[in-house]
Amino acid sequence: MSEAFKLSRRAFLVRSTAAGAGLLLGFHLPARRKLAAAPLAGAGADQPVEVNAWIEIHPDDSVLIRVARSEMGQGVFTALPMLVAEELDCDWGKVRAEYASANQNVRSDNVYRSMSTGGSRSVRDSQDYLRMAGAVTRELLISAAASRWNVPVEDCRAANSVITHAPTGRTLSFGAVAAAAATLEPPKLVFLKEPGDWQLLGTPVKRLDIPDKIAGKPVFGTDVDIPGLLHAAIRACPVFGGKLKAHDAAAIEKRPGVVRVVALDNAVAVVANSWWQAQQALQVLPVTWDDAGNGAVNDADIRASLEAGLAAKDTVVMAERGKPDVAVQAPGKQIEATFYAPYLAHATMEPMTCTAAVHKDGRVEVWVPTQNASASLETAARTAGVDPQKVEVHNTQLGGGFGRRGANQDFTEQAVRIAQAVGRPVKLMWSREEDTQHDFYRPASMARMTAAVNSAGRLTGMRVRVAAPSILTSLGMKAADGADPVALQGIADTFYAVPNYRADYAMRTLHVPVGFWRSVNHAQNAYFREHFLDLVAHETGQDPYQFRLGMLKEAPKQRAVLQAVAEKAGWGEPLPEHTFRGLAIETSYGSHCAQVVEVKVNTDGTFRLLRVVCAIDPGQVVNPDTIAAQVESAITYGLTAALFGDITIHNGRVQQANFDDHPMLTLRQMPVVETHIVASGDFWGGMGEPPLPPAAPALCNALYAATGNPIHSLPLSTHGLRPV
Repeated sequence: MSEAFKLSRRAFLVRSTAAGAGLLLGFHLPARRKLAAAPLAGAGADQPVEVNAWIEIHPDDSVLIRVARSEMGQGVFTALPMLVAEELDCDWGKVRAEYASANQNVRSDNVYRSMSTGGSRSVRDSQDYLRMAGAVTRELLISAAASRWNVPVEDCRAANSVITHAPTGRTLSFGAVAAAAATLEPPKLVFLKEPGDWQLLGTPVKRLDIPDKIAGKPVFGTDVDIPGLLHAAIRACPVFGGKLKAHDAAAIEKRPGVVRVVALDNAVAVVANSWWQAQQALQVLPVTWDDAGNGAVNDADIRASLEAGLAAKDTVVMAERGKPDVAVQAPGKQIEATFYAPYLAHATMEPMTCTAAVHKDGRVEVWVPTQNASASLETAARTAGVDPQKVEVHNTQLGGGFGRRGANQDFTEQAVRIAQAVGRPVKLMWSREEDTQHDFYRPASMARMTAAVNSAGRLTGMRVRVAAPSILTSLGMKAADGADPVALQGIADTFYAVPNYRADYAMRTLHVPVGFWRSVNHAQNAYFREHFLDLVAHETGQDPYQFRLGMLKEAPKQRAVLQAVAEKAGWGEPLPEHTFRGLAIETSYGSHCAQVVEVKVNTDGTFRLLRVVCAIDPGQVVNPDTIAAQVESAITYGLTAALFGDITIHNGRVQQANFDDHPMLTLRQMPVVETHIVASGDFWGGMGEPPLPPAAPALCNALYAATGNPIHSLPLSTHGLRPV
């Protein structure tokens, strides 16, 4: 039977669509913004009708669906409209999408709910109310048509943007009845389709944004051009936590194109008629910095702090069952290893940028590639000192996000401050060097793992300690009593059945700013755990696949993806000479993913990435083409980090500056990626991040199988392991 929902005029209760969940969620029907201006008759009307805040129907039956999340290559500009369109029963060929307004969100009491794009939440957190918006609109359109014909609603149905009266065969298009539908009371009972009845969801659909991108039409942050625009280049204190002490603006003020030098608390910007003029002047601007006492910090100091955390007593137990201390001291084999993962930059292809205009009437506009339009709006309002309702955010396309353009809106704040200072619109763009050296990095982390294995080869006990900075405290959020759940993602909530287990956390506060990086701490924690499990398997003479399988009897989802990837990769079958496999598994952001990496190791120590086989269970599938693209993207990002990713600190400063010393995986080095969707169908999981965490440990496990040497730290380049 279909999912049923009871409605009132402005609000209704929604039952969770997860099978067996039975969860009641408060839900508000998005209000109409243009109802007063909408025509009262659909036939012959020449104006679009906004049925609710998500959906606008035009006289030609085309449908505009608003998207509150950011499109940064992951496909939400197609996936989210698909959720609406499935229930709306409209003609997909007539659907287009546009960004929802963050300003309208403020004015309409958060009508779009969340505008944040991160944590792989776009589909899984909004699928219920987006499908409901489509279903409610469908029923309103059917009711309007039935009223026009003076027939029972039960005799009418919608399909492909047409309402049909079944007994007579009469039809009306959506555009013909949209205005009348917008005036009606929502029905008291609405049914969402069962997955078996879906016509659009679950099918491969061409993305709505691709044709324009191929034609070069979309405007990215760096493309913004408005009348009277000036350009700004910026340099922040090279030592994190430091301040601007002094600068000599007179030394550059007569250079060609220079308009003004703007001093900020911890940075200085040059404003000019072109960005190149601004950047050239900035490079010769005399500046003195106050390093706030962090100018002598080096990588060795950071590692020493993390190592001290592994031995510290001020730790917080994040998960515990059984008696792990007793288990690891019992007769049998004890195995211990320590692992290190470095700071990592986001390395987006488009550096941080924002265009800002602070108008004399108190209005503020920003044109920004953002992962969170609401955060950009709030930052602009706070910086300019104006009511949030006076701020308009113009979402541009993003040249990559990976978490960098979400909670951390430093580039938006800088652009607004500079525009305020000069009294004209300003486009701020960071240089690549500024972008690499002033990121909010994935935290450097260390983990010490201890395991006890009995004579039967069973893992009877395990202790894990992680020492790392806290992302939550770095962002000014609460981590009660030093317990940051983000720090132990995939460690505290392990799905392996280990009877005696403890995971604790030693928070280490360092001067390097940290933030959310694609898959956050799942990335390094999966490397720690999954590579250690291979070490345990090898030390006890067990097959890594069978060893894991034996600990997943109570984790059917993870067991299913592990079995699927082993089958698809031919685990256990003979391999060509010098070819080796490694596998890994992780559950993150609501989805389960397992991968096998195949490498060919050459006699000179180099290796070739041959193939990555991925099995993933996201529960429900919206667009399988998007899933495949996300898998490939995440694996590329994860392998790049494992191979080359390394942000090192010397004299308080980041040493890496550009892609020459912070390289990316090249097309020639990229392996073949095979994606196998193992959808169990009873939940909604994320897709942007879950395929990333298994990539690094699966690669390390393949190289471990080849060399017999476990890899205790990343990146692989520091061990002389080089892909060709």
